[in-house]
Amino acid sequence: MEAPIGVIDSGVGGLTVVKEMLNRLPHEPIVYIGDDARCPYGPRPIDEVREFTMEMASALSEMGIKMLVIACNTATAVALDDIRARFSFPVIGVIVPGARAAVNASVAGKIAVLGTAGTIKSGAYNDAIHVLSPNAMVYSLACPEFVPIVESGQYKSDNAGIIVDRTLRELEGKDFDAAILGCTHYPLLQQHITTSLPNNVKIISSAVETVCDVERILLSKGIERIADSVVAPVFYTTGESETFQGIVEDWLSIEKPNVSYIEL
Repeated sequence: MEAPIGVIDSGVGGLTVVKEMLNRLPHEPIVYIGDDARCPYGPRPIDEVREFTMEMASALSEMGIKMLVIACNTATAVALDDIRARFSFPVIGVIVPGARAAVNASVAGKIAVLGTAGTIKSGAYNDAIHVLSPNAMVYSLACPEFVPIVESGQYKSDNAGIIVDRTLRELEGKDFDAAILGCTHYPLLQQHITTSLPNNVKIISSAVETVCDVERILLSKGIERIADSVVAPVFYTTGESETFQGIVEDWLSIEKPNVSYIEL
């Protein structure tokens, strides 16, 4: 099926999911919307996040997508059920895949969740983890400074490392052997996060597990693209396209990506 897969995020964070899709499903066309103008979603009221998520999903629906990936943990936590009820195409969130990967990775059943204020407040990861592992111990930590660092393109800077280290000190003394990057922006800070956590902690990004779910659903519904030619992804942003394009080029190693402004 030639129709594209839609991916939405509050900003550039969902590019971590796109990166894994390009590795695993290189023949699938992708259309991405990042709502950079209204990022971050974490501190926003639930109704607002739900409204913004619906606007992005509606825009992609009009473009004729065959599947939607909500590559934003905050949006997944508050809007997944509503989006699934509104549209007929399959809709995948990132929380259940991330929880599943962490439960599988943790030997001790003790898991830290790093996320936005909205995701942590929702308790969505706690719920998803405990469905899979009722006796798991979960330590949740809101990291409100992380998304602005990534959106500004400063995720490789020394200052980013200082902020990450300061934030993660809140977990000192906690006993866990897996940590979920519960925001798709956070893998861009993974080098700093790894440095700031104990060596035995496995860092879990939901992107890999999410794309496994995408592939499984494509095959089960018979909507995968059969052609073996590679189609370049298309990107839209509600914000400033130059910064967005720079992050796409750096993170996805795409020269002169197709980035356009979109008004929702």
